[in-house]
Amino acid sequence: MIRVLLAEDMHMVRGALIALLNLEPDIEVVAEVSSGDRIVPTARHHSPDVCVIDIDLPILDGLTAAATIRETMPQIRTLMLTSLGRPGTLRRALAARVDGFLLKDAPPSELAEAIRRVNAGERVVDSQLALAAWDRGECPLTDRELEVLRLAANGTDAPDIAVALSLSVGTVRNYLTTIMTKLNGRNKVDAIRIAEEAGWL
Repeated sequence: MIRVLLAEDMHMVRGALIALLNLEPDIEVVAEVSSGDRIVPTARHHSPDVCVIDIDLPILDGLTAAATIRETMPQIRTLMLTSLGRPGTLRRALAARVDGFLLKDAPPSELAEAIRRVNAGERVVDSQLALAAWDRGECPLTDRELEVLRLAANGTDAPDIAVALSLSVGTVRNYLTTIMTKLNGRNKVDAIRIAEEAGWL
C-alpha cells in the first residue's frame, strides 16, 4: 500500500482528490493538510511514501516545503500539483529536486499512476509542460535581480528593498531598470507581470 500525504488548500478539491485516490486498491491517503507550514511536521508524524503537494499554498509555498522534505526526509517522494502550467514553475520545481510535476486538470487515473511511478523511484513530469519548458529558455534574471523583483512584486518600495537586501537605494533602482530591460517590460508592473506569467517569481 502506498501511503500518501495530500497538501491542498481548497477544501472541495482536497476532498475530491482524497475520495478518488482512496478508490485505488494500492493507495491510501493517510494525512491531509491545507497549508504549507503543516506539510513537514505532518510528514514527520505519518511517514508517508509520497507527498502530493499543491505549489500555491498559504503560509508556506509547496516548493519550499518539498525542498525541506528532500533535505530532511529524503526517503519521502514529492509530487507537485499546479493549476498553472508555467514553464518557469516547472524549472523551479526541478531545481527543488521534486520527484514529479503534474497539472491539476490531469485525469484522476494519471495522478494515481504518477504516484505509483514516483513511489517506484521514477521522475514524472507532465509532457506538455516539459516541452514548453524546453522551448522557453532560462530565466534571464540573476538571483539578486529575482530577489529585488520578488520584493517589488510584494509591494515593497525601493528604500525598503534597499534595507532588506543591504543595498543602496540607487543600486536597487539600477537593478529595477536592468530587470525591465531584460524582460522588455514597459515599467516595473509590466516586468512583474512578465516574470509571474513565466513562473520565474
